[in-house]
Amino acid sequence: MATKADKEMPQDLEQNKANAIAFYRTAYEGDPGRGVEMYVGDDYIQHNPLVGNGKHAFIAYFKRMHEEYPDKSIEFVRSIAQGSLVALHTHQTWPGNLEYVTMDFFRFDDHGKIVEHWDAMQEIPEGTENGNTMY
Repeated sequence: MATKADKEMPQDLEQNKANAIAFYRTAYEGDPGRGVEMYVGDDYIQHNPLVGNGKHAFIAYFKRMHEEYPDKSIEFVRSIAQGSLVALHTHQTWPGNLEYVTMDFFRFDDHGKIVEHWDAMQEIPEGTENGNTMY
């Protein structure tokens, strides 16, 4: 029996990774409208509870974040792609030297456009019981 995944067009995994990074970087650095225009499909489903569903809500959120925190920075530590999904592992530094580790997941449609997003964010602790870093 064929599944939905079997019927989807093959994904260009390397291109999807590059597009997820470019989308995130463009929005994070203050131009979410351009990021949406270039990298998002017809619909955009958001699972972050602080951001509304859809393109307009995404743009409004990232415009506000850029206005309130213009000096934040992001480093893309790794990206992984499988099927229609891309996972990004990032290191974010916010004002006051607050550092966060994030995991973002993007689902791409058959046209290579982002249509869904999930994320998890955690402040980086000063130390760990295991001695390992968050990266």
